[in-house]
Amino acid sequence: MREFSLPALYEVPSDGNLTDLIRRNASQHPDVAVMGRKADGVWTDVTAKEFLAEVRGAAKGLIAAGVGVGDRVALLSRTRYEWVLLDFAIWSAGGVTVPVYETSSPEQIQWILGDSGASLAVVESAAHQAAVESVRGELPALGGVWQIEDDAIASLTAAGAEVADETLDARMSAANADDPATIVYTSGTTGRPKGCVLTHRAFFAECGNVVERLKPLFRTGESSVLLFLPAAHVFGRLIEVASVMAPIRLGCLPDIKTLTDELASFRPTLILGVPRVFEKVYNSARAKAQADGKGKIFDKAAHTAIAYSRALATPQGPSFGLKLKHKVFDKLVYSKLRAVLGGRGEYAISGGAPLGERLGHFFRGIGFTVLEGYGLTESCAATAFNPWDRPKIGTVGQPLPGSVVRIADDGEVLLHGEHIFTGYWNNGAATAEALADGWFHTGDIGTLDEDGYLAITGRKKEILVTAGGKNVAPAVIEDRIRAHALVAECMVVGDGRPFVGALVTLDEEFLGRWASEHGKPTDAGARVLREDPELLAEVQRAIDDGNAAVSKAESVRKFRVLASQFTEEAGHITPSLKLKRNVVAKDFADEIEAIYSK
Repeated sequence: MREFSLPALYEVPSDGNLTDLIRRNASQHPDVAVMGRKADGVWTDVTAKEFLAEVRGAAKGLIAAGVGVGDRVALLSRTRYEWVLLDFAIWSAGGVTVPVYETSSPEQIQWILGDSGASLAVVESAAHQAAVESVRGELPALGGVWQIEDDAIASLTAAGAEVADETLDARMSAANADDPATIVYTSGTTGRPKGCVLTHRAFFAECGNVVERLKPLFRTGESSVLLFLPAAHVFGRLIEVASVMAPIRLGCLPDIKTLTDELASFRPTLILGVPRVFEKVYNSARAKAQADGKGKIFDKAAHTAIAYSRALATPQGPSFGLKLKHKVFDKLVYSKLRAVLGGRGEYAISGGAPLGERLGHFFRGIGFTVLEGYGLTESCAATAFNPWDRPKIGTVGQPLPGSVVRIADDGEVLLHGEHIFTGYWNNGAATAEALADGWFHTGDIGTLDEDGYLAITGRKKEILVTAGGKNVAPAVIEDRIRAHALVAECMVVGDGRPFVGALVTLDEEFLGRWASEHGKPTDAGARVLREDPELLAEVQRAIDDGNAAVSKAESVRKFRVLASQFTEEAGHITPSLKLKRNVVAKDFADEIEAIYSK
């Protein structure tokens, strides 16, 4: 058993709650832009004073609508300015926010609103409202439903016009640090989603220590972040609250399809994302270079960036020759890539899945360091992350200051600290199991090095055991295979089988480019091209790269390219892009069988 901890850098207030942050900002930084709001195609600033006024108006409306202290209020919307506004308004009314993914089905909405006992809901669109109304008969506690696209903020503000300031002030002070701030339902790779109860204390401990440890990334009046991940996910929530805590300018982007354009217009100093976002940036840049006849130059630049980053971790540092090559490529390639990312940022925060050592070194080598972290809903997002001044690529960093990471005898990662959830809502049995002996049992397998940097190697429940008795952790090889531009998703199979196989889906964007470059019909799609010998050879190169990361017994011997994608709608992936392996295995049982019968 091994454990590591760091002293806390932030002291959680014993009698405060998260609404203190917006009141403090309005008092200490009244004219500082704390939000960016897109209106008529233009980003406009919202100052701390203006944000507090808008929050108070919406909060009064929630009180007038019947929200009481401790009442749960569902919030179903894409990531947008109103999401953040309503989150703080719910807290200001004394309520508890229950986020719901905007992609949720009526059955999922019914479960979350019913299990949480939500008394009111705010949704984004008419389609969302229809989904809620379709299950209203099963939700006896649910009262009003307000729609953002039908002027919910204005309507709430008008409805609360008669609520006295003194009444609102009392509500804003009603919760203390140990009261629930939110119930976040895990998207769940198996079974029903469980509601994780996160207190105001958990967010204070989490965000306070993140902001202090990454202080150069959170400079008031200078720094900014564009949030394009789901605000309903705890990772997005971390950035929301940390931005307000700092405070720095926060912008929200509902549609990731416009990400490149919005990065150029918003120009954030800090980006957060999941590995797939950074893979897309790399693959898009490489594909564009190849299309322009500059593929060899890009590949040499990428090789130099990776070598340069690796050399930074050595005592002697990069050689003179490597520095010279790096300087040349900075003008030719790296500066253009940084411009695609907004042109102002030097750092990004990545979570949700392993980034991979190659991409980590590539981005640091071009002057844009991706700080990889690790966490779960139950740990209020990041429970470990790489420090800005001493990142160790290939790890998820050191523990959150003020917390402890322990590696159990069986390799499971255990957590302890003020940021850990207090339990699962209405589920005492699951709570007792997860928090046994006062430690949160993550279900992840990991290691700690001598400096306390954590590496995650897999999930306990996802370990495959081949017929030959070999234990295989799928994550390592899957992440390497998925880094290839043509690969959208990869799922390793082989439990109880004679060897390891894999199911592979194709990235639709890059498939079209590949088809054009290889003289194939550009509209053929995966259903037609999945058996094409040239395409299979290209996928095999991705498989070979993945196999290089593992032992021969763990390597993929055979694979199948699927005609379709793993989708959230079909239940193959969660809203946070985690594979539901049991669902995939069931739906593609014939494809798996074909791996072992041919």
